[in-house]
Amino acid sequence: MTVPYGTPDAPRIAVRGEAHLEVDPEIARIGVTVASRGKDRRTALDDLTRRNATVLDLLKSYGDAVEHLETGSFTVTPELKEHGRGERVHAYHGHVHIIAELTDFTALGELTTRLADQELTRVDGPWWALRRNSPVYRQARQQAVREAVQRAKEYAEALDTSLTSLLELADIGAEDPEPRFVGKASRARSMAYESAADATAAPLDLEPQRQHVYAHVNARFTMAPPTL
Repeated sequence: MTVPYGTPDAPRIAVRGEAHLEVDPEIARIGVTVASRGKDRRTALDDLTRRNATVLDLLKSYGDAVEHLETGSFTVTPELKEHGRGERVHAYHGHVHIIAELTDFTALGELTTRLADQELTRVDGPWWALRRNSPVYRQARQQAVREAVQRAKEYAEALDTSLTSLLELADIGAEDPEPRFVGKASRARSMAYESAADATAAPLDLEPQRQHVYAHVNARFTMAPPTL
């Protein structure tokens, strides 16, 4: 693309505006995997159905604290005997993966601990995030534009002149569509298919991970001719 150049009567200034905001997360996602194993398909399926219902009931008992709940996948897989002729099944393995999105972080530690205490249940997360329509993104974009205007004014002032018009403002897509995670996601607890604990575990103390949002714009202005 051809970039228009200024003229002696209307010199052009091209600048870049940037913004970086560090904010608290708005939501936390956790993954829950419920498993079962049985000598026959019906036993594995019945156990999986019962454990899945228990986990869903527990999640729903937290009311509005759980903003979104969905089942990601469901599988029942036969395990063939390692040694033997033909397709002889040794056992059946069942898995259900559930995704929960929470907005009440005070309930998060207790809920993840209670989930991890369930039979053959694994908990992964939390993954902290901002909502897609979070006002933080708008704030970052506006801050980037204000910085571009301020930077252009400073260049013009250095030449003892001023800006006259805006030629172009381009969003170059540098803002993160999703919050950028710093480091690894925190794992609340993973009890990968162990039996339930003998006693009720104390709630985990989970600290929300700060989110980083970036915005970048390119801007072009004209200014009054300076006296050089």
